[in-house]
Amino acid sequence: MSPFEHGEVYVLDDGGEVDLDLGNYERFLDIKLTRDNNITTGKVYQSVIDKERRGDYLGKTVQVVPHISDAIQDWIERAAAVPVDGKDGPPDVCVIELGGTIGDIESMPFIEALGQFSLRVGAGNFCLIHVSLVPVLSVVGEQKTKPTQHSVRGLRSLGLAPNILACRSTTELDENVKEKLSRFCHVQIENIITLYDVSNIWRVPLLLKEQKAHEAILKVLNLNGKTREPALGEWTSRADLCDRLVEPIRVAMVGKYTGLSDSYLSVLKALLHASVACHRKLCIDWVPASDLEDTTMEENPESYKNAWKLLKGADAILVPGGFGDRGVEGKILAAKYARENRIPYLGICLGMQIAVIEFARSVLGLHDANSTEFDPNTRNPCVIFMPEGSKTHMGGTMRLGSRRTYFQGTSSKSSKLYGSRSFIDERHRHRYEVNPDMVEQFEDSGFSFTGKDESGRRMEIIELPNHPYFVGVQFHPEFKSRPGRPSALFLGLVAAGSGQLDAVLKKGTVKSPCRMSNGSSHLYDNATTTLANGALSGIYCNGNGLHV
Repeated sequence: MSPFEHGEVYVLDDGGEVDLDLGNYERFLDIKLTRDNNITTGKVYQSVIDKERRGDYLGKTVQVVPHISDAIQDWIERAAAVPVDGKDGPPDVCVIELGGTIGDIESMPFIEALGQFSLRVGAGNFCLIHVSLVPVLSVVGEQKTKPTQHSVRGLRSLGLAPNILACRSTTELDENVKEKLSRFCHVQIENIITLYDVSNIWRVPLLLKEQKAHEAILKVLNLNGKTREPALGEWTSRADLCDRLVEPIRVAMVGKYTGLSDSYLSVLKALLHASVACHRKLCIDWVPASDLEDTTMEENPESYKNAWKLLKGADAILVPGGFGDRGVEGKILAAKYARENRIPYLGICLGMQIAVIEFARSVLGLHDANSTEFDPNTRNPCVIFMPEGSKTHMGGTMRLGSRRTYFQGTSSKSSKLYGSRSFIDERHRHRYEVNPDMVEQFEDSGFSFTGKDESGRRMEIIELPNHPYFVGVQFHPEFKSRPGRPSALFLGLVAAGSGQLDAVLKKGTVKSPCRMSNGSSHLYDNATTTLANGALSGIYCNGNGLHV
């Protein structure tokens, strides 16, 4: 999938490649989803075709209704019965997100299926929350209800009636606007929730609680009296901390898809979690990798100058994953700058391979060293195609999902950041790997491979021991980072960039625990590292950066 079109591809533990929305659910709710939690049109139609080929329908005509709609309902019920929070027993409530816009042809089978589903399970077992935009005309400041009225009308015409309206707007809805929506949309006024702009994302649950959104949902589902009052002391503390952060940490993000921040959403969130743990306000400088190259200096000197200015002004440098050869030479230059100038560096997937290529060229003297992905005929292939990979089929043929990495000793920075454990499980998504036949040559020149797979031939973590913080990983640690438990390697990068790495490695403590509204202290454990609680939703970007 193109990152420019879809944003990042989020990878689950079981190897499922899914939409970035599932990543938001995993981070926000601290749960572990599976590929079956991602229901797509292609999956549903394929399952129905497979059934037809097996003869399950006994030669009957296969139609959208009932066969496709039934398949969707069966999938929902099957996925809803699987626990995702690590506890035994089926979940009490299943959240279904039906994306898109009312009227889209792509979502029609799903809307029909949910209409049938709501009728089948009956009142009290199905709550429909319709999310709609209430735009505000900037000239007069008037809140317009017509888009919501029309979308509800379209929803009703398709057999679904909303129980609750969640109205997204820049400002809080006026009472007369709520009354108007209640009258024309046939929704009780107390079930109309306004989701207006707040200072950071952690204030959204507080906003929902203030408007008693949870009580409206529980009432529709007949769960009143069976739940406890939401304990949001932690959320309140986190939201307050977000607004108080002042001292910045500047991270240069050197990538290929810098025009769309969603392409690196999980990386941004992981940086966010780590920066708050270090009590720093995250500032991202987006550096298009190709702008660092000599060709840009000739064709667009201003872009070249700006890119290098951002790179040289950063406290830390991060090169995320990617595919294709565009911008690769710029990423190699960024890794070289970080290595030679002792700037904290973290390379993820391709970012690790880039560091290997740069070291081979600059230190080993192999000037034509490259990855076979970019130069199949290179005489010094320090990164090669995985033996088990497929060169004819692109989809789902990579090394995917949670894989185990074994540390080669406990003295490395990465091992200490993970709590000196013997192994870790992280998520992967790659086709190429470091050439195992060249490992000894690298190690003889001071290049350390501190993490390997169970066979010992697949390199997972690289480090430069004499550098303040120069780490590359073949896996994607950003996918398992959580607000209260930042990824160890992202924490190391931000701590190194803010002068706190020694404290993290020696004492295992960053700042002091965050004081909760009820007066108690909450500590979050990441291996043996005690972190200050909190998270930040505002990422401040300067230079040619984007605001997200």
